[in-house]
Amino acid sequence: MLGEEKRNVFLCGFMATGKSSVGKRLAAALNCEFLDMDALIEAEAGTTISEIFSSQGEPAFRAMESLMVDRLAERSGCVVATGGGAIVNPHNLEQMKRNGVVITLTADIPTILRRSAKENTRPLLQTEDRLERIRSLMAQRAPFYALADFVLDTSSLNIDEVVAILLDRLT
Repeated sequence: MLGEEKRNVFLCGFMATGKSSVGKRLAAALNCEFLDMDALIEAEAGTTISEIFSSQGEPAFRAMESLMVDRLAERSGCVVATGGGAIVNPHNLEQMKRNGVVITLTADIPTILRRSAKENTRPLLQTEDRLERIRSLMAQRAPFYALADFVLDTSSLNIDEVVAILLDRLT
């Protein structure tokens, strides 16, 4: 599948780029386990990511996220959907690259706005000016997203098209 030195696939990227949706289908196609980091953190914490942000703050969440990256990087044969900011931490990126293929999924701002419009669960978008917040976060994170093994823009692709492209790149 991926070779001995690349045991897992880590899907990184901004929110609403398709990490979880693509990850589920990619894992099925590769006959791998799918793991969603945010869902695992929520299960362990016994609360939502939004609640963690509001009650403990973003630094506490990022610490939980780093611990989860460490644990998941030791697994094998997994497709992991990371949180949108996980790759910004150099330790997380190093762990992911050491133990898998790191793929960044991107999308343009209008696509992210459209895909996230009906959601009210993203703590970093709980602001009056969602557009400006998305622009700001994307600008901060873009240099880190570019450090992935490869980057794929999902703006004009459906899930099946993204999975087909990733399978082609991975096999």
